[in-house]
Amino acid sequence: MTSATTTAQPDPMSGFHKARLAFRAWRRTRPFWGGLLVLLAAGPILYFPYATLSLGALRIQMSTTAGAGSAVIGLLLMALGISCWFQPMIRVFAGIAAIVLSIISLPVSNFGGFGLGLIFGILGGALACSWAPLKATPQPAGEGAADAAVAERSAEADTQVVLPTQQAGAAGPAAQPTAPQQQWQPQEPQEESKSVE
Repeated sequence: MTSATTTAQPDPMSGFHKARLAFRAWRRTRPFWGGLLVLLAAGPILYFPYATLSLGALRIQMSTTAGAGSAVIGLLLMALGISCWFQPMIRVFAGIAAIVLSIISLPVSNFGGFGLGLIFGILGGALACSWAPLKATPQPAGEGAADAAVAERSAEADTQVVLPTQQAGAAGPAAQPTAPQQQWQPQEPQEESKSVE
């Protein structure tokens, strides 16, 4: 038996490969990157107001009176990022709320987590707002082609604008008397009458 005469055996997919394909399919049905950036924006906004940084013998503590405000903004950004993933229908609300919260974090939380949380929040909110689900792919010709044609005709009928004159014509020719159509002709200007006083 030579390699030219043997049938090709497909390699069975590994568990990692199947999981990666399943994650890819899940990721493409929601604003994944917008939600991830909003989730990442919460990190610096939550961390810096409560952080104690040590540079050698120098200890820097950035606790502010707005620590509670930073915690609320950070936790809300986390909730919005996760809700973008699991409830894609509220993507516009979540995106706008993330942008507003990121801008509010500018004065409340050490310049929005030193700009990191601000930038990630604005970009993630914009991505969440602008994401749209993919359109359905057309069915191949063959089985179901008649169903697709009927669905397309009904969709066209739903989106057509019907004028009142067309509705009257839809009743049938017996219900409406037909009148001869007149063609539009431009009128010649009439001379204005001048009054003599």
